[in-house]
Amino acid sequence: MQIDETDHALIALLQENARLPVATLARKLGLARTTVQARLDRLETSGVITGYSLRLSADTRPALRATALVSIEPRSGPTVLARLKSLPQVRRVHTTSGRFDLIVMIEAETTEALDETLDRIGEAKGVRSSESLIHLSTKLDRGH
Repeated sequence: MQIDETDHALIALLQENARLPVATLARKLGLARTTVQARLDRLETSGVITGYSLRLSADTRPALRATALVSIEPRSGPTVLARLKSLPQVRRVHTTSGRFDLIVMIEAETTEALDETLDRIGEAKGVRSSESLIHLSTKLDRGH
């Protein structure tokens, strides 16, 4: 599907606040409400917009966040991913290029839970090595 400049502007407004009413979006874009609604419907139907999500304030998010950079053995991806999926503190896993194979995003309530999760990752069958980075403060967050 072809996305034009207006679609990009609409998406940018929704990324800032997905709860903006269609009338507000239309006013900000200088378009008719029906035009904006039709564009939203088209973006949703085509799969460009796959859903709307909730962002929690820093006060309600788990106290600790970390990133684990993981190197895995050849052909062990499915086994390692199954192990990561079984760990509730693992929130997201990305494949990557370069020195590490996976980027694992972790959230935990306590240092003990974080330490336990990192241990479970490190001892998983197929994990060659891992390096963890504890997030200290957020300087910029544009959402997901």
